[in-house]
Amino acid sequence: MRTPSLLSMTALVASTLGAQAPAAQGRLSVHWEELTAADFRDAITRAQGTCLLPFGIMEKHGPHLPIGNDLLNVRYAALHAADQEYAVVFPEYYFGQIFEAKHEPGTVAYSRGLQLQMLQETTDEMARNGCKKVIIVNGHGGNNSLLPYFAQTQLEAPHDYVVYVQGLERSGPGEPKHKSDPATDMHAGESETSVSMVARPDLVHLDRATKESGADQGRVKLPDGLYTGIWWYARFPNHYAGEGAVASRELGEFETKTWINAIVQSIRAVKADQESLRLQNEFYEKSKHPLGTPQ
Repeated sequence: MRTPSLLSMTALVASTLGAQAPAAQGRLSVHWEELTAADFRDAITRAQGTCLLPFGIMEKHGPHLPIGNDLLNVRYAALHAADQEYAVVFPEYYFGQIFEAKHEPGTVAYSRGLQLQMLQETTDEMARNGCKKVIIVNGHGGNNSLLPYFAQTQLEAPHDYVVYVQGLERSGPGEPKHKSDPATDMHAGESETSVSMVARPDLVHLDRATKESGADQGRVKLPDGLYTGIWWYARFPNHYAGEGAVASRELGEFETKTWINAIVQSIRAVKADQESLRLQNEFYEKSKHPLGTPQ
């Protein structure tokens, strides 16, 4: 094998840097933490006040995925979406609902009051810095009740900004056929593991996926529509639901692309939305004098 000369290597590096330099100089990062103060001001203007808050968690993900899997995956999707439709992306956030995994190593479960207070103060601070349209991008199923509730509580007091919640939307028409049962493919199973193979393949250990069972153990029998907080542990005590071992890069690429596209469409819709804040303000004024509301 011939070793290239120092001169030829230097020329190659100079050529590469020269080709990349104009794009790098003219591009604003989508990462909140990477922007200078002056660039941050420009970024908020470019984003039309639209910012993303990717919301993950710290919890066990079966025997084969990292504890921060939801955080890693949601940030991957949010950052790639913001690259397509510019928005400013808030740093790592994982202060959500995960009481059901407190028996597993590495779980970080904050008190319910602190979860809501942290989230409120975070969105308040984002808005104070110009983010008048905050899209919380959910990356954790355990937040499916918390986040809509938080959005609803924004009607408690006046705000000069709007909170939107983007749910987990990774499935769609044309999706590759699953190898496992979709009914129990909920946590660290085929779908989530497949997405992780795209977002952070270096942290996926498929060879360990069969070391624990992700089967539904159905230890509590209650009628449909009757809820109890122990439901998850009763079904999946290993904090693993599904079959991660059958994950595939093909499925991961499809679901990741679908998720990113959903976030992109939400960013565009939020930028165009001129009604939500107007209606919020109208509501706040009317709520001061409920007897004056026409009946």
